[in-house]
Amino acid sequence: MDTDGTHDGRATRSDRVPRPAAAPQAHPPKPRHAPDRGPTIADWLRTPRPVAEPGVWRYGHTPRAEMEPPTTPDRALATGAVISFLACVLVWSLMRNTYIPFWDAPLNLFTPDSWYAANGEPVMGTGGMRAKPIYELLFVSALLYGFGRLGSWRTAWSRLVVARGPWAPALAVVPLAWVTLLLVDNHQLPLRQLVFAFLPYGADQEANLALDSTAKTAIDVAVVLAFAWLGGAVRLLSRLRPATAETGPDRPRTTPAEEQEDDPARWPQLRGAGLGDVAERLEVEAGNGRMNDVDYARIRRAWDSVRVDPSRMRAFADAVRDKGAAACVHPSGARDLPVRAARHDLLARQVLLGTVEDGVRNPYSRRGTALALDPDVLGTSLLAVGPSGTGKTRQLVRPVVESLSLQALAGQAAVVAVGAAGAQLGPDAAFDVVVRVGDPASVYDLDLYGGATDPDEAATLLAEAFVGDVPGIDVRRAATALAQLLGPFRVAYERFPAVPELRELLDGVPTAFDALRHDLTGQHAMLRELDARARQHGAPADPGPALADRVALLDRPAFAGFFDTTGQGRPFSLRALEHPIRVRVDLPERGHADASRMLARLLLAQFNAAAAARTDRSLFAFLALDDASHTLTAGTVRGVQRLRSAHAGVLLTLRTLDDVPEELRTPLLGAVGCRMAFSGVTTWDGKRFAEAWGTEWVETRDVTHRTVFADQPLTRLMHSFRKLVTGKAVTTDAVTVRQVERERWSASDLAHAVPPGHAVLSLTSVRGERAAPLLVRLAGTS
Repeated sequence: MDTDGTHDGRATRSDRVPRPAAAPQAHPPKPRHAPDRGPTIADWLRTPRPVAEPGVWRYGHTPRAEMEPPTTPDRALATGAVISFLACVLVWSLMRNTYIPFWDAPLNLFTPDSWYAANGEPVMGTGGMRAKPIYELLFVSALLYGFGRLGSWRTAWSRLVVARGPWAPALAVVPLAWVTLLLVDNHQLPLRQLVFAFLPYGADQEANLALDSTAKTAIDVAVVLAFAWLGGAVRLLSRLRPATAETGPDRPRTTPAEEQEDDPARWPQLRGAGLGDVAERLEVEAGNGRMNDVDYARIRRAWDSVRVDPSRMRAFADAVRDKGAAACVHPSGARDLPVRAARHDLLARQVLLGTVEDGVRNPYSRRGTALALDPDVLGTSLLAVGPSGTGKTRQLVRPVVESLSLQALAGQAAVVAVGAAGAQLGPDAAFDVVVRVGDPASVYDLDLYGGATDPDEAATLLAEAFVGDVPGIDVRRAATALAQLLGPFRVAYERFPAVPELRELLDGVPTAFDALRHDLTGQHAMLRELDARARQHGAPADPGPALADRVALLDRPAFAGFFDTTGQGRPFSLRALEHPIRVRVDLPERGHADASRMLARLLLAQFNAAAAARTDRSLFAFLALDDASHTLTAGTVRGVQRLRSAHAGVLLTLRTLDDVPEELRTPLLGAVGCRMAFSGVTTWDGKRFAEAWGTEWVETRDVTHRTVFADQPLTRLMHSFRKLVTGKAVTTDAVTVRQVERERWSASDLAHAVPPGHAVLSLTSVRGERAAPLLVRLAGTS
């Protein structure tokens, strides 16, 4: 249970998982800045992750409104606020100077007349000394509230001042506080009158003067503090204040949230199962900094397997008590990657890809939100098209492979990354198996037959890879021709032929046929298969010569020792996808381009077959092809479409759709659920994406300008003067609003309106949820 049953051996067959590659490791580049420590594991767990649409970065996500609320332009907002403030001051001044009568009628109605003199001022020693200041203060508050609502003062303050940074409101409140203190000092705001009315005056005049002075100072201080709070002085002081000391290293930090039973940092699922000591051990490990996000995800995955099979609970508990956060470790012993080039959230199994552009081309609810990918959308497969230099490898393939590698360490996924030698798909230490085809120093070999034991299955895979892209050759006939050789050879030698042996048989070399026929003595069925292949050799529709030519691409000195079938090497087979394995295959693209493309087709065909044949589909299987040019066939496209139900997916990148046969371009766009167009695609490629994304109903506004012709002489004179001043004739605008159906993204927009470093991406989840094409600003990895 210490490994949660994730490894049982060293080989790479279907029932084995390999040990890490032992080739010389490539050191990651030295970072340019200090690493960001980020939140603690407890804070990371407590951060909310609300349910959202496909592709939304759920970590700390705040949902936005579906529709954009109507907004007032900043200039109009500022003008309205200033005008309403001046109107408020004017009304208050007119009332204070009795130009507006009866404003104090409610006060006179509910208080005795004896409290006031003939001029309306309160009489000393009566209740009017308190009643009138209270009434005036309430009246001023009502005026400020009314005109504030009318002029949208709060909105103007937030948008025009607060939005400009923390220092903007702090500086803006200084003149406001000074003006307010002047109004209080001039008795225009009845604060002092109100306070003085409640002061306990006595017979001592000096004491009364001291009391008045203290009250004035207190009022001024209260006004200053109120405006300091309005200007955000508390936030500024909190920034300047040094951080509080952390808790001791031997005990985790405790907060009120930790005392809650549903706090994920306290492992409530373990406590509920009676494993309180195990939960305490993990909580202490997290508090001491000895647990990372991979450890949490891995142990959580192990606990989920215990819930399925309760008989493993004792082994799980013993492993955690013994090793703490290092329990149930990956077969490689790694608990993290040597370097991370992207931001990941293993709790939601997401990798941050970029930010949705805040523009009119994107839905309002998605503008400015972070965009991420996870197995829920990658399970429908992703096709990315963009010319060289647009960042497909650095900004898409590398982060996705890295995310799946982290999930493999957590026992949640199996990933195979295929690219040209030298492609930046990650350092060697980030993978369990590194296959360098054509490199004599490679520790691992590639199983040409994909771990298949059935000759017909192996023949089908080889035929798809060898001649699936050759026009005019039926793949099924090619598979039959290969099966007529693979079957007898396996019966005779209990293995499949190596590349030189297969080439000789396809070329019809007499000595090779005679030797095989001699070793098949008594095997009448296999001899009949071999004789049928001999009769068909050289026929007009025989696929043998084409197969032999393709096999000859692998029968080169550079590949000597590779694709061994005698059991002397360490071949990697895609049958290992039932284990959380991390694999990188380097193809010799520079010197053997045709062979590399054929091997890429073979790996894609083998992946489709292996993913669908898995008995345990709890792991998410993923294949990333850094360059899928000339690797797609009709059979592999059909296989990609079936991966969704097998809990698997592929990532295919192309420089252009012209690298795919014309008859497969539309089926390919229909087979994948996620489509991505980088900046710089051609209009021909853009047309295909525009057709795949379809149309939508939009509201258009047509404005028609018509010249106004005046009949009256005075009006004509005014129009002439206006035209003389402005240089434009007097016109009226006629607005027509219509609902029209338009393409979500046109071919021209995709070719010319996508800025560098951006891409247009549409997503579909395995549950059928869809996200409309979004213009995304891709996150850099430097």
